[in-house]
Amino acid sequence: MYDIAQAVEDGATVRIYYESRLAKIHLIEEEKETIDEELSMVAEDAPEYIVQNAKAKWARLEAIVGHPERIKEVAKDIVQHFENRQQVFEGKAMIVAMSRRIAVLLYGEIVKLRPQWHNANDESGTIKIIMTGSSSDPASYQQHIRNKERRKAIGERLKDPADELKLVIVRDMWLTGFDAPSLHTLYVDKPMQGHNLMQAIARVNRVYKDKPGGLIVDYIGIASDLKKALAVYTESGGKGKPTLDIEEAVNAMLEKLEIVQQMMHGFAYEKYFTASLTDKLSIILATEEQVLGLPNGKERFIKEVGALSKLFALSKSIKEADAVAEEVAFF
Repeated sequence: MYDIAQAVEDGATVRIYYESRLAKIHLIEEEKETIDEELSMVAEDAPEYIVQNAKAKWARLEAIVGHPERIKEVAKDIVQHFENRQQVFEGKAMIVAMSRRIAVLLYGEIVKLRPQWHNANDESGTIKIIMTGSSSDPASYQQHIRNKERRKAIGERLKDPADELKLVIVRDMWLTGFDAPSLHTLYVDKPMQGHNLMQAIARVNRVYKDKPGGLIVDYIGIASDLKKALAVYTESGGKGKPTLDIEEAVNAMLEKLEIVQQMMHGFAYEKYFTASLTDKLSIILATEEQVLGLPNGKERFIKEVGALSKLFALSKSIKEADAVAEEVAFF
């Protein structure tokens, strides 16, 4: 069985983790019975190849996925989730939208929540949309339409870990052949499958500093398509276990926390959380003495806490991890 905690300790190649955060789809009651079937049909045929009837289904699904209330929910969740990720591991993220219309709406809702992220200049701003278009597109699209040179310049910003650009929203562009190692999260709100899905996932599967893994956050329900794509990957000679459920990281993190807690046996480090500033310093020094008093204490503590920190960075958005955040931060 694959040991995620051991892989983290050994500095294994970056792996991909999966987290489901399905956003509510707003439907009238009679539509709910058919939406799963239609979503499956659309996902099996990429839009550029499908017949007119399937294109109509894609358009209908796009209208449902792009419901204003749903877009607001997704925007709010992405902002909160991304900011939580940044607290434990600094990096960048890509959001995959189903259409240019949805990309523009999502951008608008995100900047309503974080106005300071917006900047009309290509050289500034925390978030951008990467898409093509023309002068005949709606006025709301125009600020996001850029030529190849301008898109390339923004791409260089995203690749630069020190640049303030942290989030990009795409539909199809940059899902293949674009590498930015500091990308640590892919937010997926578009039906994808097969090779296209694996190519998209690869955007966050790049080694970067002590990056513990790339995370796929699923808002639309790609779990079954992901399993199929991974089966094809394995059958064609792919090695390793390229994706893991985020719950595995959470469980491994809690196991590492328990090991560190056992190293503190007999020492009431918990007093730190309610102590005065002066007493906090004393408790920290006493903790060091506790560790150094154990056989190979320093080496063991550094090893276990290092693994704990990386696993926590992967798990931060899950409530079980958030519940022990203060304790993990202490160690």
